[in-house]
Amino acid sequence: MPKLPKALQLKLDQRLRNESLRELKTTFPSLTDFASNDYLGLSQLTSVEVTAEKIHQQYPVDAKPGSRLLTGNSQLHYDCENYLADFYQAESALLFNSGYTANLGLISAIGLRQSLILFDELVHASIRDGISLAQAKSYKFKHNNLDDLERKLQQYAHEFDSIYVITESVFSMDGDQAPVEKISALCKQFNAHFILDEAHAIGVLGKEGLSFQNINSLARVITFGKSFAQHGAVILGSEALKSYLVNFSRSLIYTTAISTQQTALIWAAHQEFKKNLSLAHQLQTNIALFLEQVQQLQLEDYFITSQSAIQSCIISGNSACKSIAEALQKEQFDVRAILSPTVPKGKERLRFCLHADNSPQEIKRVLALLKAKLASIS
Repeated sequence: MPKLPKALQLKLDQRLRNESLRELKTTFPSLTDFASNDYLGLSQLTSVEVTAEKIHQQYPVDAKPGSRLLTGNSQLHYDCENYLADFYQAESALLFNSGYTANLGLISAIGLRQSLILFDELVHASIRDGISLAQAKSYKFKHNNLDDLERKLQQYAHEFDSIYVITESVFSMDGDQAPVEKISALCKQFNAHFILDEAHAIGVLGKEGLSFQNINSLARVITFGKSFAQHGAVILGSEALKSYLVNFSRSLIYTTAISTQQTALIWAAHQEFKKNLSLAHQLQTNIALFLEQVQQLQLEDYFITSQSAIQSCIISGNSACKSIAEALQKEQFDVRAILSPTVPKGKERLRFCLHADNSPQEIKRVLALLKAKLASIS
């Protein structure tokens, strides 16, 4: 095989020296899950697949592989989107293959010249990549800082044809929440368009786990790879926005459409979610117990303040962080280290993802072990 170009090999070597080289590893199915995004445990419900099969059988004419603008569309896609629009109380819904491609396709399409994008400095890579593909000017505002956002809205209010403000309701690395209602109010005050990524909030926040379904926004992006345990995503907005994206969103137009089988699974997962609302309530109970135990064990100084299913324990340094993660895995707890450069140097962390099916004993045990491991390196 040809050698890797020198510049690329140098980047790999640097990662190796910094102990930040990423590798693909298998999951640990025998370990207690504190790592996956399956917050409600829907991946464990066989009823999702049974329901999906029943839905799929109702549509005898299947789509063939291709773009949705060619052969990849079907009545099942239409009907699922209508169901999702009703489910989330939106005017329209448009399916995408993933949350990443949804953000990429949305932001790159709307970010025209003479537009401005203001985004929280800690938004997900998919949002940043969408911004990099857009023609619009873009500036970040300080994390969850309403004063900084307001200053920028005042400064640029009359310089651009359109201003877009983008944030996440729950941030994927820190687990903290944005002041969504206040950001929405600022957008209304300055005639800016609000875009909200709800990836880590659906199933976790709001009435019956539906987060900010009544928020005034241009678009809400819902990812199915978290609480719904499925591939795919949906952009919720107006019919006009849907039409615009069908015409200008490159990650929708120039890719094979999401299959009818997967579309049926998305539909089924939402139906099973409604039948199992107790899972969202149990998740909240587990979050409360986790926070209570952190306080009792006097671990608050290590953890970022969060009321979500994501609880991050800061352990500075890639080596120390990986060492404690591996120690917890040896004790049968699947806890993963998040290393720099994914997070800033010095902000490496163990990210605990809580689930509805974590038992009180598991939560208490993993935190007791964490306390012991932290004591051994301090």
